[in-house]
Amino acid sequence: MPDRPHVVALAGSLRDDSYTRIALQHALDEAEERGASTDLIDLRHLDLSVFDADAREVGDALALTRRVRRADSVLLGTPSYHGSYSSVLKTALDYCGFDEFENTTVGLLSVSGGAFPITPLDHLRSVARALNAWVIPHQAAVPKASGKFEDGKLTDESSCERVATLGQRAVEYATIEPDPPCLESTENVGADD
Repeated sequence: MPDRPHVVALAGSLRDDSYTRIALQHALDEAEERGASTDLIDLRHLDLSVFDADAREVGDALALTRRVRRADSVLLGTPSYHGSYSSVLKTALDYCGFDEFENTTVGLLSVSGGAFPITPLDHLRSVARALNAWVIPHQAAVPKASGKFEDGKLTDESSCERVATLGQRAVEYATIEPDPPCLESTENVGADD
């Protein structure tokens, strides 16, 4: 089906039993139910060194950017580390830029062992806006995660609903008419200076 939206998720956790990855898969399952094709990019399996603007094509960088560029919507998922998002997600985002994100719909998800996983979402929203992405107003947070997953599945009803809604919105807004460039994106010189 040619008009089928493609939703990509970047899992910003390296843990084998990552709650972030499980939650993103839940969102992607919902996106598939809504007719999308999906791709979960598991950063554990990519060779991405710390970003160097003079070496943009090292390791799996080109494979990463190619997969993200194909997306109509991108879901960014992260554990909450010290009140922000993970370094592995930061590295992946550093390899990406306007070619991957401008006028692309972006959804945000944060998982936390504590009670307040909102700050990473604010930080990711700022990054996405600086790349002139259209960020879905709904965002999904899963606080106190250890009690909300069982046998590799998200089981908490309220969290399941929030995360599924993120997957649904990623499909609904995959082809939204982009806004004019935001101030952040017009002033964003990137990593070349």
